[in-house]
Amino acid sequence: LPNSVFDVVEKDLSAFGTRVVDDIWAYCVAARECEPHLQQFDAWGHRIDKIHTSDAWKVLGGVAAEEGLLALAYERRFGVSSRIYQAAKLYLFNPSSAIYTCPLAMSDGAARLIEVHGNNSLKTEVLPRLISRDPKSVWTSGQWMTERSGGSDVSTSETIAKETPEGYALYGTKWFTSSTTSQIAMTLVRLDEKAPLSLFFLETHDASGNLNQIEIHRLKDKLGTRAMPTAELTMKGTAAQMIGEPGRGVSQMATLFNVTRIYNAITSVGYMRRGLALAHEYAQQRTAFGKKLSEHPLHMRTLTQLQARWMASMQLVFNVAHLQGLVECEEATMIQKAALRLLTPIVKLFTAKEAVSVLSEVLECFGGAGYIEDTHLPVLLRDAQVLPIWEGTTNVLSLDALRAIQKEDAFVAWLTLAQEKRAHLKVSVLEPVLTQIDANLFWLQSSLKSASTGTLQVNARSWAMTLGRTAAGLLLAEQAQWEVKKETPLVAVRGLNTLLKSQYFNPGSFFDWEPSELELF
Repeated sequence: LPNSVFDVVEKDLSAFGTRVVDDIWAYCVAARECEPHLQQFDAWGHRIDKIHTSDAWKVLGGVAAEEGLLALAYERRFGVSSRIYQAAKLYLFNPSSAIYTCPLAMSDGAARLIEVHGNNSLKTEVLPRLISRDPKSVWTSGQWMTERSGGSDVSTSETIAKETPEGYALYGTKWFTSSTTSQIAMTLVRLDEKAPLSLFFLETHDASGNLNQIEIHRLKDKLGTRAMPTAELTMKGTAAQMIGEPGRGVSQMATLFNVTRIYNAITSVGYMRRGLALAHEYAQQRTAFGKKLSEHPLHMRTLTQLQARWMASMQLVFNVAHLQGLVECEEATMIQKAALRLLTPIVKLFTAKEAVSVLSEVLECFGGAGYIEDTHLPVLLRDAQVLPIWEGTTNVLSLDALRAIQKEDAFVAWLTLAQEKRAHLKVSVLEPVLTQIDANLFWLQSSLKSASTGTLQVNARSWAMTLGRTAAGLLLAEQAQWEVKKETPLVAVRGLNTLLKSQYFNPGSFFDWEPSELELF
């Protein structure tokens, strides 16, 4: 952040940092202890399909509105820095939010979608409700994509929209709808069985407060994120309106996905940091084999490596938030837009896998206590386990990154920015790391040129992970050079050295798989 911006927002972030371990944390615990439930019938046998959530869950929504967790990005008080400021508050909020960041993500994505593709009615009547700071009037949005026939493969969707005198009526079953108590939802449906998908907006309730021709079958019994209601439902003539052009739903929905994938990454680093903060504190207090854990070199080596991985992920997340801010304020170059297209799936898949791995290690740092529910540690790992699945699995996003490279020349754009950064990194203490990063840049570039399409696809995950580590390393090196010049504690320098020793930057597989080898399985 520019100094002029940082001086303003630092006080708010500091105060909010206190809240997330005080009253907000208390609401989080209460929301987890009182999970949502579905009441399908009233006392007289009428079907009502009402989802009950805890008062604490509702309070968390009010806190999010009052703190401007969506408004910050759309008020744009700080221009391109507004997304960075928002990302910082979301990062602080998430570990104490009982995953309320999920409805926030979908609402933010819906707000951006309406801003880009919505008509005047949506922009004047719905958008202000999504970004409101008033807990009494604010709305959240659901995202209804997944059907029985497939998850990420929305092309198999069977939901149909039929035109009516008032607009459209939707018919079909959605197998997985998160934050189903939201006031609105975005969904993809067909105008007929063979038509490409179109994007629709709907309100979940009618003017009388009844469900909008929606039948809720059940709440999902999930591994984690249990404070948030996730339902399976059928639309039986649900009134809706189309957004944008017919048959363009998937490309238009990408506007929403770009935002929610960034949220996913922010959530990942937030969970990692909470777990590491607790593990570091525990190491100062727990005695084993005659001394504190913090006095055992092997234990501290483990924590040091985990901390360095979190630092790298943080750099990548906030870099993407910065690029998103540039795009939304219409200050991004074509190169920056293309680089963001590539980095968005990369940052999501990379940080999600890191979060699960790091938090598994964090629980181990507590021994048996890490496996006990009332320590509030297991829920960190359970909630994090959904992060590689939400908004596209690791493999799906690896292939999406490959499409961005092949169809939009996105790697050339990112490489241009990466080489510009690399040219300015000249501090001698960074030479060992920069040598490895140079090798990675060469490998990433040459592998795309030399490998066949089949080889690229079967190795897409390793390639994507290598790009994620390389991009994070460059950003961390930039931070390290800043530390050296400012004569501040060399945290990033030590982090880079830790990552280099752990072979963090080494390419994942060197493309050692060919499609023909899969026949073995």
